[in-house]
Amino acid sequence: MLHTDGRVFVEQLVETFDVSEVSIRKDLAVLEERKLLVRVKGGAIILHQSGDFDDMSISSKQRLHAREKQLIGKYAASMIHDGDRIILDSGTTTMEIAKNLDNFNHLTIITNALDIAITLNNYNRFTVIVLGGTMRSVSHSTVGMYSESALKNIFCDKLFLGVDSISIKDGLSTPSLEEASLNQAMIGAAKEVIAVFDSSKFGRRTFAHIASLDKITTIVTDSHIPPEFRDYIEKSHIILHTVDIDQ
Repeated sequence: MLHTDGRVFVEQLVETFDVSEVSIRKDLAVLEERKLLVRVKGGAIILHQSGDFDDMSISSKQRLHAREKQLIGKYAASMIHDGDRIILDSGTTTMEIAKNLDNFNHLTIITNALDIAITLNNYNRFTVIVLGGTMRSVSHSTVGMYSESALKNIFCDKLFLGVDSISIKDGLSTPSLEEASLNQAMIGAAKEVIAVFDSSKFGRRTFAHIASLDKITTIVTDSHIPPEFRDYIEKSHIILHTVDIDQ
């Protein structure tokens, strides 16, 4: 259930398995000791394990939390203004942003994602700049020194950064060292850094560190954000937008 939804609730588990709340809480404690989840108020969220989702193919990622990504992408697109120069990181959530740009006429968009670039090209009215580099077939994106070098000469209004893992202690991380390095260059090229991701990404840490949370200007996620993360984000003066997935 955690791998499917990213989060479970005690009341939901009590009803599903027809056992007492005490039993569920004991089981969650055992699973937390095994580092399979993190207990939060009212339930638990998934704790990323090395190998679980590391470098999952883009087609596999598309099947996970699809509704959340669609709503997050649509909301994030509403934060763009005509004439903006933006960077779209590779990923299934940033792809949803690319699908929701019908209301704009003049945008300059830089991306390292080939599938996103093709989607943007179909609008026939944007300036689309595709970063060169080494192709990562797992993500349909480019990485490496050529991509990073191009970003050194670019200044953009907004970066929409897809996030694989986020934790309070360790910040943003990703399975790929090369992807982490490119994301760092993207952050350096943008005036505003907008991280877009569904709530299942909270409480995870993967192999390669991208940045601490103080490098983020804004977060767009869904309404199932764990309370402790919401509190931390608000205290850190990061702008938080959540989309309601329960309607």
